[in-house]
Amino acid sequence: MSAAGATAAGGGRSGAAEWGGFEDNMQGGGSAVIDMENMDDTSGSSFEDMGEMHQRMKEEEEEEAEGEAGAAEEEDGEFLGMKGLRGQLGRQVADQMWQVGKRQASRAFSLYANIDILRPYFDVEPVQVRARLLESMIPVKMINFPQKIAGELYGPLMLVFTLVAILLHGMKTSDTIIREGTLMGTAIGTCFGYWLGVSSFIYFLAYLCNAQITMVQMLSLLGYGLFGHCITLFVTYNIHFHSLFYIFWLGVGGLSTLRMVAVLVSRTVGHTQRLILCGTLAVLHMLFLLYLHFAYHKVVEGILDTLEGPNMPPFQRVARDIPVVSNAVLNTTAKVVALTL
Repeated sequence: MSAAGATAAGGGRSGAAEWGGFEDNMQGGGSAVIDMENMDDTSGSSFEDMGEMHQRMKEEEEEEAEGEAGAAEEEDGEFLGMKGLRGQLGRQVADQMWQVGKRQASRAFSLYANIDILRPYFDVEPVQVRARLLESMIPVKMINFPQKIAGELYGPLMLVFTLVAILLHGMKTSDTIIREGTLMGTAIGTCFGYWLGVSSFIYFLAYLCNAQITMVQMLSLLGYGLFGHCITLFVTYNIHFHSLFYIFWLGVGGLSTLRMVAVLVSRTVGHTQRLILCGTLAVLHMLFLLYLHFAYHKVVEGILDTLEGPNMPPFQRVARDIPVVSNAVLNTTAKVVALTL
């Protein structure tokens, strides 16, 4: 019995010792009881944690959405900034182009408005004009090298005005019936139209035929060529003989035409080009003289008939009839005026 009791007591002690070691291990080594005590009991707050997680997710989504919106605003701002920059650059370019165009326009206006530009074309002595008038009636013989052409417009312009005056004089001395004045505008338009128009046309042909001549030289050459026309028309308007006109037409007008033809031949290369250019100028110049002598007055009469009507009598001043007023009316009017005063 004692042995059995001792054995039981020893087994009890050994079991107690083992459990004691287990307890020591649990206490000293971080037992499960201690860990469970230190841990939070989440069995009763699981729904609260889910709510917090959901709230955090919503906040994160909102933050992401705000971030995306901010990025979009930044991109829009950058795009609008680029548009604003482009618009500003466009305005600056347009303003710069406007300023450049304005400066060029003002420069061109001041250029053409400056009288000093025309000074070289009219700065000529009367002796030089007289010598060039005489030279315009003498054809040149040497055409192997380009002949010199005066680059001034004073003499040609005065010859055109002289031709206008001769036409007006011929209209007065002839049998042409002129009503409402002499229509100076018609004469000016005819003479200046021929000078400028034919000069431009011959210059265009000269360009096509490779002739060495400028527009100013062409104007000067054709203008001095009108000197023969002025002499012919002035003589034949005062001496009415057709035979005399034909003599002057072939002699004086032909000499001035030959002078121009010779100058153009000396400045043109090629037989075909010379024939086209010089033949056109000679035909136009001689036919213009025939037109001024024979057809100009008829044309003016036709213009007058078209504007005013045929056989229209001249304007006359007619006195209007004043009705006779009785003496009684005059006396009554005088009394009323006297009483008023």
